[in-house]
Amino acid sequence: MSKISAADVKKLRDLTGAGMMDCKKALAEANGDIEKAIEELRKKGQKLSAKRADRDANEGVVIAITSDDNATGVVVRLGCETDFVAKNEDFIKLAQSFADIALNNKPADLDALLALPYENITVGEKVIEQVGVIGEKVEISAYGIVEAPMVTPYIHAGYKAGVVVGFNKASGDFTTAGKDVAMQIAAMSPIAVNEEGVDSSVIEKEIEIGKEQARAEGKPEQMLERIAEGKLKKFFKERTLLNQVFVKDSKQTIASYLQSQDSDLTVTDFKHVTLG
Repeated sequence: MSKISAADVKKLRDLTGAGMMDCKKALAEANGDIEKAIEELRKKGQKLSAKRADRDANEGVVIAITSDDNATGVVVRLGCETDFVAKNEDFIKLAQSFADIALNNKPADLDALLALPYENITVGEKVIEQVGVIGEKVEISAYGIVEAPMVTPYIHAGYKAGVVVGFNKASGDFTTAGKDVAMQIAAMSPIAVNEEGVDSSVIEKEIEIGKEQARAEGKPEQMLERIAEGKLKKFFKERTLLNQVFVKDSKQTIASYLQSQDSDLTVTDFKHVTLG
């Protein structure tokens, strides 16, 4: 068996982030071959990934970034099991590197992101490798992209949530408004930009809930539809972005706030990702 030098162990550790003893063992199993040792660590990651598949990865970090021209924004959630790992600088840098790859390649969905190259492997394989390195379940569990004339990012304190929001017009004058709206999304969790963006199944469910509530209150059957429609309007006001009351000024909705900045300014799309 090849002699394993301390320099090789350090090199493997620098390349993978794995523990010293894990690196030494992997090198021993690979007869000193660095590339084979990396593969051994990756295999270990795959085994750990399978063993920890039923664990919850509710901790982690959410990264939201935009391109230099602010026309594209992505948000990525890299999950792990413990807050201790989530706060590790290397873990945060890894999440940022995944977000950079997403921004540069604009994958259509999460599966496409996982298939993109990461150095000499794929993003998905890198994630699996990190399970072996860290010893916890690690996963990219959410990804979103927004393209618009102007996209604004926002990361909530401690990387607990991230938002990218797109606007129909671009101007440096809208910087504050962009941040305000992104923070509104993080605070109030709207499900769509406006009524038109709400899925029909959600609308049908809300109408049925409204009818059942009215029926339970003893309202006449012929009034149930009208009462449910009224409750649906309230639902739209509370759960769609442009209809929400602006948290920084309760006298305005988000729509009217944006119009106070520019009569034609509005939101075209947004993506909001949180931990958990």
